Amino acid sequence: MTRNGWVAVPNANIYWEATGEPAGIPVLYLHGGPGGSLGRGGYRKRHDPSRFLMIGLDQRGCGKSTPIVQDDLDHLSENTTQALIEDIEAVREHLGIEKWIVTGVSWGSTLALAYALEHPNRVLGLALVAVTTSSRAEIQWITEDVGRIFPEAWTDFAESAHAEPGERVIEAYARRLAGQDREDARRAALSWDRWESTHVSLDPSWLPGLLFEDERERTTFALLVTHYWAKDGFLVDGQEIIPRIHELNGIPGYLIHGRRDISGPVVTAWHLHRRWESSRLIVIEDEGHGGSSSMAALTQAVQDIAALI
Repeated sequence: MTRNGWVAVPNANIYWEATGEPAGIPVLYLHGGPGGSLGRGGYRKRHDPSRFLMIGLDQRGCGKSTPIVQDDLDHLSENTTQALIEDIEAVREHLGIEKWIVTGVSWGSTLALAYALEHPNRVLGLALVAVTTSSRAEIQWITEDVGRIFPEAWTDFAESAHAEPGERVIEAYARRLAGQDREDARRAALSWDRWESTHVSLDPSWLPGLLFEDERERTTFALLVTHYWAKDGFLVDGQEIIPRIHELNGIPGYLIHGRRDISGPVVTAWHLHRRWESSRLIVIEDEGHGGSSSMAALTQAVQDIAALI
């Protein structure tokens, strides 16, 4: 049985849901994006409901959290990684949880790491898939440098950005998606979706077509992901994750990554592992940006962390 509700935070209401054994080991799931959602709740099937309490939340501005970012542009500047961390803490306190295992996929892994660095005393362990830290180098790769592999699509993507002099491609998309001309924002969202669909196309699990068929979901996703990426995930000026990851030494961490992930190469997980003594790097040789084997490894990682408690 799943319980759910909303927690009121400054200028937002954060949707949460909890499934499994109320007295079980809490496991938090952080979704990807920024701008994704819990979707159909597939994360709830990864862990034993008789042993674990699975908790998910829709991040600020997306999913079932309110208001949706494109309906509340006046507060867009308040949507930051630091605000998301405070939202997570608000949910934890609302549910009366002392500590939890924190899991995340893609952007969710960045948020999980940032949260753990801010609140290490609340984390029993981390299990992360398709590991990212939203560094400038990673964003440069996924928005520009990977265009060397897809030059035709990247040229169209870059030209469709309508960048102003001195403006990076990511900054141009962020500006247009947050602009008052919402028809232009929808066009920018479609161009963004086409590029995302291109650079994941070498993933073994890729299916041809747009990532988001629903225009509203597409615009929400593109608006938030460009908002965050244009600001290096709001993890700058000493908040970068890799230089600080040693602070998590002693907390068990599992870094699960597909060798064939062209969008986010395994080198990020490797750098984290090298500096995080209590981490384990698991490379799935035949997968890209997540997949069934990666998720099976996530399930096992949570069980392994639980065995240490």
